[in-house]
Amino acid sequence: MKKFMDEHFILQTETAQYLYHNHAEKMPIYDYHCHLSPQEIAEDKQYDNLGEIWLGGDHYKWRAMRTNGVAEEFITGDSSWREKFQKWAETVPQTLRNPLYHWTHLELQRYFDIDTLLSPKTADKIYDECTAKLQTPAYSARNLMRKMNVKLVCTTDDPVDDLRWHKQLKTEGFEIKVLPTFRPDKAMNLTDPIAYKKYINTLTEVSGVSIHDFTSLMEAVDLRHEYFHSVGCRLSDHGVAYVPDAEANSAQLDAIFCKVIAGGTPSLAESDQFQAAFLYGVGKLNHARKWSQQFHVGVFRNNNSRQFEILGPDTGFDSIADYHQGPGLIQLLDRLDSSNQLAKTILYNINPADNELFATLIGNYQDGSVPGKIQFGSGWWFLDQKDGMEKQMNALSNLGLISRFIGMLTDSRSFLSYPRHEYFRRILCNLIGTEVEQGEIPADMELLGQMIENICYNNAVEYFCIEL
Repeated sequence: MKKFMDEHFILQTETAQYLYHNHAEKMPIYDYHCHLSPQEIAEDKQYDNLGEIWLGGDHYKWRAMRTNGVAEEFITGDSSWREKFQKWAETVPQTLRNPLYHWTHLELQRYFDIDTLLSPKTADKIYDECTAKLQTPAYSARNLMRKMNVKLVCTTDDPVDDLRWHKQLKTEGFEIKVLPTFRPDKAMNLTDPIAYKKYINTLTEVSGVSIHDFTSLMEAVDLRHEYFHSVGCRLSDHGVAYVPDAEANSAQLDAIFCKVIAGGTPSLAESDQFQAAFLYGVGKLNHARKWSQQFHVGVFRNNNSRQFEILGPDTGFDSIADYHQGPGLIQLLDRLDSSNQLAKTILYNINPADNELFATLIGNYQDGSVPGKIQFGSGWWFLDQKDGMEKQMNALSNLGLISRFIGMLTDSRSFLSYPRHEYFRRILCNLIGTEVEQGEIPADMELLGQMIENICYNNAVEYFCIEL
């Protein structure tokens, strides 16, 4: 019987162990999509305790705790961090076979050198030991990143953001690149006319453009896109349920905009027309400034209306959606490609039923200009676990070139999430190593070792062309 989570964790063959320990393990981290707070990095935040850094904002854990019968007061309520942590410790033993069990103990090992399993019996000791360490300079936000050998992070930022923290970090010369990502979802989200009008007023103020129709909206977006570029941004990101398969002319787009600004609620068809045109417009900006673009699609969000009224969005009440993803994505990518304005693009699905769709769709728009120009992104959200990542990599291998894959990202708000890169790397090495020992892949360690290093780090460095 193997020991739980030893140095060969997940690595089931000697070849897998060789590939991980001699190649994957040493590679730095290039975290090209995350939700870390640039302010917390700039201020080098020191966390007060393990509960705060581990449980604050982590809807993965919140869902598990609710499922385990934990009352909301110990999740998002006013209970103390120690009390919340105790409830998390009660939940952890019940998370066996959920990736939370692995992530929890990887984080305890890698950051705090704790091999003890978290349970109600060990909770107080672990909480006190980790909290004491977190209150030392070695465990500040920046030092947590240094500890994990992070070279770059791209945060997620709204076009109206002033990016002051990114500029401060650059001025200070912080050795880890912290760059913004352009996330303009609010500029095209018409579902709440009151909120949209408020947002447009803010966008008007920061851009200096009087926004009164679709054309002036895109002028303002272009100016903010240019500003982000000046601060080092080289990626956009778009979180949509689906990319709409819809078309509209200028007059129709202006009419939709004016209707919403006047307080009217758009129809689904009008929202789709507006979003399709907006994404196309931003896509052209991305190509013009030689950015990459990311599309995160396929989520049913905020499904519990009662809890949404109490807690708001992003609190753990989302699920995998079953939209038809192909038609809209094909329309957008083909429209951009037809005029040779298709930027490097990463597509992330959240429904595993779409794996083969995405893995084949990306092949339609590879043009030989850049290796892996169109990417099938790593398993995301509900799929960033062993089974989900294996299925994503198998689909990519079978239908594309996994050797050109740009690998893993955290997509996290926590400075303790970097072991997810290790988790991915172990899964990758195990996948390749197993097939070597089954005689399905040649035992060329030079070839395989280079491929592993490329997927873990080098491919992303070459893909994004950001100087480190």
